[in-house]
Amino acid sequence: MVLRFPGARNCRIVVLAAVMTAVPALAFAQNDPRVIPPPKAEKKLPEAPSKLPKVGADRTRGLDFLFGALKAAPDEASAKHVEARIWALWMQTPSDTAALLMLRAKAAMDAQKIDVALKLLDSLVKLRPDYVEAWNRRATLYYLKNDYTRSLEDIRQVLTREPRHFGALAGLGMIMQEIGDEKRALEAFRKALAVNPHLEKVPELVKSLTEKVEGRDI
Repeated sequence: MVLRFPGARNCRIVVLAAVMTAVPALAFAQNDPRVIPPPKAEKKLPEAPSKLPKVGADRTRGLDFLFGALKAAPDEASAKHVEARIWALWMQTPSDTAALLMLRAKAAMDAQKIDVALKLLDSLVKLRPDYVEAWNRRATLYYLKNDYTRSLEDIRQVLTREPRHFGALAGLGMIMQEIGDEKRALEAFRKALAVNPHLEKVPELVKSLTEKVEGRDI
């Protein structure tokens, strides 16, 4: 999903939306039986590499394996497939009520009804504070409303529960860059890339910030 808003911040918002909230619709539907896939599916995901086994019932072990596979992915297509499966695990909802709230929040976000989506996510984090992706989605919406304080609070909740959440790490970098703290922005982006070396746009941001913060190589 790409959220489009006019103004000077549009480029950064596109990057943020891509890394914090872009969950493939196909992956979401396949991993949560309560969710009905849309009539028109998004671009088909690449086929899984032949040596990539299915994730077992143990979610933590499954994520550990997938993060290892993400770092070792031999090409972009394989990396995108592994990344999609990580997002799918993060999106798995802990209850039918949580699934319904998240589905409605996503629909509101797609329709750019930010305040409606926020209210739904408020209810969701109160209902299931253990559901990491609810905090991540709400952090994105607070960012879009320029409420950096609340966005950072939600990002902290995400990273406390899942330190490898590359979407939240990239979002942290965007906020730090937005408020002029380029050193912390660079640190956050580097952490995001250490987890997921295949993030779009982030390598360019790291290169640019490295030149500003640490200077050009002589």
